[in-house]
Amino acid sequence: MELEDQIREIEEEIANTKYNKATQHHIGKLKAKLAQLKEKVETRKKSKGKGLGFGVRKTGHATVVFVGLPSVGKSTLLNRLTNAQSRVGAYEFTTLEVIPGMMSYEGVNIQLLDLPGLITGAAGGKGRGREVLSMVRNADLCLIVLDVNRIASGEEIKNELEDIGVRLDKEEPDITLKRRDRGGIKITKTRKVRRLDEQTIKSILGVHGIHNADVLIREDINEDQLNDAILGNRVYVPSIVVVNKIDTKPGARLPRGYLPISAEDGSNLEELKDLMFKKLDFIRVYMKPQGGKADYKEPMILKKGATVKDLCEKMHKDFVEKFRYAIVSGDSVKHDEQRCGITHVLKDRDTVTIIKELQ
Repeated sequence: MELEDQIREIEEEIANTKYNKATQHHIGKLKAKLAQLKEKVETRKKSKGKGLGFGVRKTGHATVVFVGLPSVGKSTLLNRLTNAQSRVGAYEFTTLEVIPGMMSYEGVNIQLLDLPGLITGAAGGKGRGREVLSMVRNADLCLIVLDVNRIASGEEIKNELEDIGVRLDKEEPDITLKRRDRGGIKITKTRKVRRLDEQTIKSILGVHGIHNADVLIREDINEDQLNDAILGNRVYVPSIVVVNKIDTKPGARLPRGYLPISAEDGSNLEELKDLMFKKLDFIRVYMKPQGGKADYKEPMILKKGATVKDLCEKMHKDFVEKFRYAIVSGDSVKHDEQRCGITHVLKDRDTVTIIKELQ
């Protein structure tokens, strides 16, 4: 039986089996087998597709990819947000290559990539779909663009991305797996795992050929999260879903969290820029030379959670090696001009002076 047929059979069995305590173990094994078969299909397709790709170099502080069906207005949106000149036409498959553009917002340069339109079966390779979807794996943010008349396609696109190992708006499972030569499976939990019992965990590991390992679980996980942790090749990408052409259908009912826009008349595009900025988790830090004035025109761009050390490393390793202390003003400190160490966590719009050891 072909792998695709085996996958279809298992998916049908899972769909037709009611989930409860009695069936948990069986469904867990089925999902592990399903993940294993999909991984085999993915590996086979990758080997056949060597050499394919769009070859776009990442630039700027972050990269956002536009994903959607043909003719949803991605090109018009790119042209609105950047100085790119992506071809625009009222017919399908206008864009056959990746069209890049650069958007500057709040001191941050964000590379936007208009990808060719997807068709059903993209994850299986239809319409260069695998190349398009693979671009999402290397992006910092996925922007799903829908037509107001085809809102349901949003779930189809998410499913296609799921099939190639892209997990949208999810956190990587907090699981550590260390294989051993002998000793069986030892499971340690720092939190109560309500959704999986130990027998199911061991069965899932067994399907993947793991019979000796130390497993440390730090959160309440399900079967899919355990399979993802075992396979280890998933990527976790934040996303935004926009519904374009809202000007042609005012008052349309949208799923919660979907942002209505019009690339044609510019409706809600400022809101979209702000949402992209927030989703990318950037902070801006303004440098202030000792005895001088802060530079508010060209901030240092860091990720949320960055420390003074991260800031020093971005400037030059010399700042880390000769670091004495930092003088910080802003929301991350109790008072302005506060002395801080190298592990101090910075916040957006902080002003920082780095004091180095004297030569």
